Amino acid sequence: MLWQIVGWGAMVMIRRAGASDGRRLGRMVRSSAAYQGPYAPMVDGYRMGADYIAAHRVFVAVDGADGADAERLLGFYSLIVDPPELDLLFVADHAQGRGIGRLLMDHMRGEARRAGIDRVRVVSHPPAEGFYRSVGAQRTGTEWARPPAVMWDRPEMVIPVGEESDIAAEGASGR
Repeated sequence: MLWQIVGWGAMVMIRRAGASDGRRLGRMVRSSAAYQGPYAPMVDGYRMGADYIAAHRVFVAVDGADGADAERLLGFYSLIVDPPELDLLFVADHAQGRGIGRLLMDHMRGEARRAGIDRVRVVSHPPAEGFYRSVGAQRTGTEWARPPAVMWDRPEMVIPVGEESDIAAEGASGR
């Protein structure tokens, strides 16, 4: 577990997701303001099962309240190790702009390093491309639409994971 104080003064804990988190994670994906309008069909009916959580490195950021029932979910990510890909990264609408996404990306880089990974692929939701660039991701191409599952083209990016990537991310974010 990792405890971190973010810019707005809240204590945030990042912990490994458990099977019991699946329902809340699926709800966060389905209710995300980033997937309204034309993007809504992409997440309609999305569920995150215990098998997915067990098979991948899924981590959640919570507000650090005492007791599992009191934890307020702030965001989560899922790292697939082979082949290396950031499959999911979501920050709760109420926690947007508070550094949770950057905190999760820093944690993901550490997990990738521990797994011996030097770069992680991400196929970005188009409106999220700016965020990924701000944390050091580099555009490598385009993942073309595949109707009816995905109706729009998406930026394909790579996130460097080594120590030099931390310097690049700091420069890109202005830290």
